[in-house]
Amino acid sequence: MMKLNIQIGCQTFTWEMLGDGWTGSLEDLVDTISQAGYSGIEITDTMVGHFANNNTGFAKILANAGLDLISFAFGSSSGFCEPDALASDLEMTKTWVDFAAAFPSALVSLGSATIMSEGNRAEKFDAAAEVYNRATEIGHDAGVTVAIHPSSHTNTLLSSREDYDEIFKRLDPGVGWVPDTGHILRGNQNMIDTMSTYRARIRYVHLKDVDASGSWQMLGDGICDMTAVIETALSAPDFNGWLVIEEESKDAASNPNAAVARNRETMRSLGY
Repeated sequence: MMKLNIQIGCQTFTWEMLGDGWTGSLEDLVDTISQAGYSGIEITDTMVGHFANNNTGFAKILANAGLDLISFAFGSSSGFCEPDALASDLEMTKTWVDFAAAFPSALVSLGSATIMSEGNRAEKFDAAAEVYNRATEIGHDAGVTVAIHPSSHTNTLLSSREDYDEIFKRLDPGVGWVPDTGHILRGNQNMIDTMSTYRARIRYVHLKDVDASGSWQMLGDGICDMTAVIETALSAPDFNGWLVIEEESKDAASNPNAAVARNRETMRSLGY
């Protein structure tokens, strides 16, 4: 296995999920991730805070911490499924693509299509595909890779293998994918088969763990075959080498700093 090509990053949703229970600053978060030994960060539109209009300032913070920006991730109140919101969703995409363009090799990740209103399910897939396809065009014009991040959260349109098949058959070949091991497993999918089938879309990987019932677990405490995931990712032609650790377990809810540090040690124990 080509371990030297692998880099380990951290996703900020671990803190974001605490809501008002997290009172730290972005600088605190960056310092914690750096001190735990990660090499990069994936930031969300919620956690970037007042730096949303100051990518230069954010770049300085990351440089001082020795971190790369792996990706900028965002969602929409439309769930990317409402045709009437297409223009605003694409305008928002351009905003974050322009933000990410200041960082070498940074991607933009659009969150999972999510059902926000009643309506025909096939039409929801069509609407989401139009957003994802056109968002990728916006990224291409700016030199920024765009990828989608399906989830298993409430009302997601993209959970089961059938859902993945439906969205991917509607997407242009250039639309990337961020496979999330936890969400794939919670969707009762054969994780390696799904990753292998759509390996050409893989850009980077969210590495997370769950138990057999689908409850979030600390990395290494669940059923995720991390070795098989990494081997599959390495076979993907456009995989950029980043494994982004995102922790949503009860351990993270009680002590996110300790949880992300423990996950980094778990990856070290695997040789990364």
